[in-house]
Amino acid sequence: MACKGPTPAGIMKLLPEILQAQAEIQKLRRDIHAHPELCFQEQRTSDLVASSLESWGIEVHRGLGTTGLVGVIRNGNSNRAIGLRADMDALPLQEANTFGHASQHTGKMHACGHDGHTAMLLGAARYLAQHRQFDGTVNLIFQPAEEGGGGAREMIKDGLFERFPCDAVFGMHNWPGMAAGSFGTTAGPFMASSNEFKIVVRGKGAHAAMPHNGADPVFTGAQIVSALQGIITRNKRPIDTAVISVTQFHAGDATNIVPNEAWLGGTVRTFTVPVLDLIERRMEEVSRAVAQAFDCTVEFTFHRNYPPTINTPAETEFAVGVASELVGANNVDGHYEPTMGAEDFSFMLQEKPGCYLFIGNGEGKHRESGHGMGPCMLHNPSYDFNDDLLPVGSTFFVKLVEKWLAPA
Repeated sequence: MACKGPTPAGIMKLLPEILQAQAEIQKLRRDIHAHPELCFQEQRTSDLVASSLESWGIEVHRGLGTTGLVGVIRNGNSNRAIGLRADMDALPLQEANTFGHASQHTGKMHACGHDGHTAMLLGAARYLAQHRQFDGTVNLIFQPAEEGGGGAREMIKDGLFERFPCDAVFGMHNWPGMAAGSFGTTAGPFMASSNEFKIVVRGKGAHAAMPHNGADPVFTGAQIVSALQGIITRNKRPIDTAVISVTQFHAGDATNIVPNEAWLGGTVRTFTVPVLDLIERRMEEVSRAVAQAFDCTVEFTFHRNYPPTINTPAETEFAVGVASELVGANNVDGHYEPTMGAEDFSFMLQEKPGCYLFIGNGEGKHRESGHGMGPCMLHNPSYDFNDDLLPVGSTFFVKLVEKWLAPA
């Protein structure tokens, strides 16, 4: 394997059969990339995954969370089970790349690497079905709608873990900027919760030359924007990480009129639910109090999207050990800095112990001619998954299974 990046290819203990199948799995990955589907619309992708699994003799169950599916591989007599998860959906983004496997659908793109995540799990599935060097059950979870749809939550609502019991669940996400094929994770909070808010400020319109005749919602909204940051600096403990970002402020239609109404919105990110509870409560209290001070009223709405992604210690230690054996301990960071980005694998970790990891996608040198001019970052129109990771991720999943379900 020629892994582009600082990770020494020579120390990787990749499975020969997975390396031999790389071209086949790469073809599947690029097929998925060329035909991106948005959340809960992943019908073609689900069909492709299902047909691939069935061709390898794997039992397939469909229709969880609308377009999600689970492949089941059993061997031996043990009741132990492990869950491996990959996401399948794309983003509503126009691709800037023009290489051969670029998106064929206007306004849709695999700009987060879910095509690669799906392909890595398919590569592992192919090997596990052929060799079955484990004792227990492997549940291959192909999830829809990670990008804002909460597909993990919907699969769970449809009985994912009742129908397919798992002692632990594992997943991973490619991470641009990390050395290709390296791994990073940490026990405890690894990714933040994602939440949205909207604050509608209602006042009384007036002529801009005579603002004293009204109650200015624009001025009041501006005070609210500033006051919200006091929650971060004065209400929560300094050691509790959180961020409030006001990203929208809309008001007015004319330069000489104070409008009746203004609204502002944005996101809140935290690593714990208690801190989130505090922030939500204080945001409403502060907004209403500031509005009252300037003779306005507030309509406050707060929507919790994804909870924080919290890795359990034992499973994280286990995953770090498997990754270290695969790529060398120097290429695995078991105390990787958490990110304030969000991930709906968090719903699965609320139900089961497990670990979510990053696998390095490199600096972008893997991209073929025809790529866009921008950096190879997530949610970027010039992004592309690094196909050199396919055998690394697949081997990692296989080794995870064989060690977790090692015969007693």
